[in-house]
Amino acid sequence: MVDGHIGSMQPDELRCLLSPDGRAALAELAAAPPTPDSHMAVAALWRERLGPERAQAALEMALLRQRAERKFSRAAEMFFTRDGLEQATAEPVAAHRAARFAAAGARTVADLGCGIGSDALALAGAGADVVAIDRDPLRLLMAGANAAVYGLTERLALVQADLLALPPLPVDAFFFDPGRRAGGGPRGAPSRRLHTAAAYQPPLSLFDAWRQIVPQGAAKVSPGIDYAELPADVEVEIVSLAGEVKEAVLWSGELRTAARRATLLPGGHTLSGDAGETAPVAPPRAYLYEPDGAVIRAHLVARLAGQLDATLIDPQIAYLTADAAQPTPFARVFAIDDHFPFQLKRLRAYLRQRGVGQVTIKKRGSPLEPEALRQALRLRGDNEAVLFLTQVMGRHTVLIEIRN
Repeated sequence: MVDGHIGSMQPDELRCLLSPDGRAALAELAAAPPTPDSHMAVAALWRERLGPERAQAALEMALLRQRAERKFSRAAEMFFTRDGLEQATAEPVAAHRAARFAAAGARTVADLGCGIGSDALALAGAGADVVAIDRDPLRLLMAGANAAVYGLTERLALVQADLLALPPLPVDAFFFDPGRRAGGGPRGAPSRRLHTAAAYQPPLSLFDAWRQIVPQGAAKVSPGIDYAELPADVEVEIVSLAGEVKEAVLWSGELRTAARRATLLPGGHTLSGDAGETAPVAPPRAYLYEPDGAVIRAHLVARLAGQLDATLIDPQIAYLTADAAQPTPFARVFAIDDHFPFQLKRLRAYLRQRGVGQVTIKKRGSPLEPEALRQALRLRGDNEAVLFLTQVMGRHTVLIEIRN
């Protein structure tokens, strides 16, 4: 389907889509989605059938359902807004978090800022009774509709309220998912990402206020957040899914089990440790480890180095090196054939001598642009190589793995 602007749907437009006729329209659109060539004609046809506003809502929802397939197993039946989908937790990540609540014995959980219901559904699916709270009536309608898709309606109590005016509820635990985007509004207007905890909507201070009354709590924050903004007494868990960092979660009370944690999904591998650990530094050896982004963001590279009998190649660079390769879910390992200070002519000659015609270029701590370098190398040959553009003891260096 054509990628277009997704705007602010109105509650009456959603109710239309929830009706039998609306659901039939969405099913028809899913069966025959518009193509770039047919989009204008299809949109005109639906405007004649439903009217301009309802046709636009149906087309938007059909597009959002396609996008949501990356996050939800039942996306084809669910309801979304653009920002709601962007901020919604992917199903495997929400299930992991819900399992932690369940393991801590939380049977009643307040979901503060439930949005379209992704986390509330996971919590309910893990056995909790959930009070799903949001000030946006449209998102509450969607959360209720999505609960019905998963057969979890009876486990959700939907509450429309301003979180800043709502006192903590008598629940076992709470989950706080503040808005991390601002702007938008009129149909098609883009939103912008908020980068500081104080700018979240509501601000992260609400997490501290609630945990004074309900000690067991968790809050979802941006994975790139400055640790200096976070409370000192919480666990910070960084979660990656299929190698891509997805989010950071703060855990308090009995839900806190470590200072720092990196969790890799879908395998469920977890690495924990304390903040401030350091690893020794040494020149590159036979193998190079590239830690998962969750390990790096959780500041657990030193902990991983200890497990692998590895050292850093530079104090500021999150590459590890070792004499032997050990299997680990927390890093990719590469056999290093050579390394030397970066010089274009030397690198070009080195690769040509070995018949390298294709390269994968990775960079960390290097000012070089991979695509520009690829063109400058003017490669010829049948072999492949992986180039690491990085620093070794403060000096720009290239590390090379040849793949015959």
